[in-house]
Amino acid sequence: MKMSQSHQQPALSKCPGCEEPLDAGDLFCGACGYDLSAVPARPGDRPTMAITVPAAGPAASASPASEAVRWPAAADTDSSDVPAPVHRPADLPGTDSGGRPLTDPEHGREPVSAQGVASGQGAASGPEPGPFGEPESSAVPVRHDDRAAPDSAEHSGDFALAAPDPRTAEHAAATPAAPAAGAKVCVACRSGRVDPDGYCENCGHAQPRERDHMEQELDAVAAVSDRGLRHHRNEDSFAVSSTALPDGSPAVVAIVCDGVSSASRPDEASAAAASAANEALLESLPRGTHPQQAMHEAIVAASEAVNALAQEPAGAMEHDAHRHQNAPACTLVGAIMAGELLIVGWVGDSRVYWVPEDRTQPTARLTEDDSWAAQMVAAGLMNEAEAYADERAHAITGWLGADAYELEPHTAAFKPDRPGLVVVCTDGLWNYAESAEEMAAAVPADAHQHALRGAQVLVGHALDGGGHDNVTVALVPFAVRPQGAGSACDTV
Repeated sequence: MKMSQSHQQPALSKCPGCEEPLDAGDLFCGACGYDLSAVPARPGDRPTMAITVPAAGPAASASPASEAVRWPAAADTDSSDVPAPVHRPADLPGTDSGGRPLTDPEHGREPVSAQGVASGQGAASGPEPGPFGEPESSAVPVRHDDRAAPDSAEHSGDFALAAPDPRTAEHAAATPAAPAAGAKVCVACRSGRVDPDGYCENCGHAQPRERDHMEQELDAVAAVSDRGLRHHRNEDSFAVSSTALPDGSPAVVAIVCDGVSSASRPDEASAAAASAANEALLESLPRGTHPQQAMHEAIVAASEAVNALAQEPAGAMEHDAHRHQNAPACTLVGAIMAGELLIVGWVGDSRVYWVPEDRTQPTARLTEDDSWAAQMVAAGLMNEAEAYADERAHAITGWLGADAYELEPHTAAFKPDRPGLVVVCTDGLWNYAESAEEMAAAVPADAHQHALRGAQVLVGHALDGGGHDNVTVALVPFAVRPQGAGSACDTV
């Protein structure tokens, strides 16, 4: 359902209550109802200023920053008018942080000057002072990585490292052990094992949940479900399967469910409904139940499964204080391809489209939404464009759940006279391809031959359009033998 639009704080991208992504201008969170107008304003930005240190050398002395510093000149005489002594840097012995001379008690080394050069090495071995008393650039630099023995030729005369050199192979960080066979591997570092809480034991990266993106392909049907770009979890679910009728002919099933976000545990509701409907069809179709009757009974079974979730004790949801404590709910849409019949069934606003293999033939939407917009159109109060432009358009009037007004399963039977593709989807897809013509244009030309790739393309179409909702689509290729008769349709 669309929310009213007004100017809000532009930096607020997620709900402070439930972390649900927000649309620009939302007054309330669509998931938990959090009052966004009560969020305190973000403090003003106070950028930090970079402090630069001029580099040493002649170039630095000519820089404007160094010219601004006025160092006091050294006095030529001390307080008794005696000329002040002059020392070169190499003449002064260095000291440690406690004021002690830098000597090596073990080997009797001379104190080290402030420049790191032994003062007693003599003029031949020490560096010659420069014109201003500093050592020339040929001075031996202090080495902090000397690991040679003191008496060896390679010993530089400097102190050895107190800790092992991390660059040596024996002290290098150990490569994380490969996960055991069958263990889940981290999607970030591709080497760490994922713990039961869903985090990598090597890099700590949180792993995507299994339902964030799901794909399944059978010989005659394929489905893809994705969390989308704005929701923090995937509340859609699907089930695809195949079985045999009593005469040995195949029957293909596709069920798609969309959890109602404003209800409790919508993800659990959609999963329960899809599983229950699929199991009911796999049980009734091989017994010889008419596919249309089997679809009706499957929707009733799905409704009972969702109703049962509301009977769980309230303590089961105490871990999430932001979830509404109302009954779990979802929508359902399904299709059965059995023999020469195409059966569809639905409750809610998920849809089924027919896209003929020959794109010059007309396409069709085979379901009618249980929504406010559909009621306005059916009553003649608005045309379709006006109704679906209203902010109340996607308010559903039928769903599966304990708080539904009355369960009214819709079923329809079709007998196509030409091959085509059955598109079973949630509103996360058809919001970006609402009319039958728009949906047909989004379906790849070879989708009837490559159903999984076609479903992936359709999910990508929704994500490219904005991905504001979870996206789920199942594709069922429908093949028929050439017939001269037209098509028959029977709707309940």
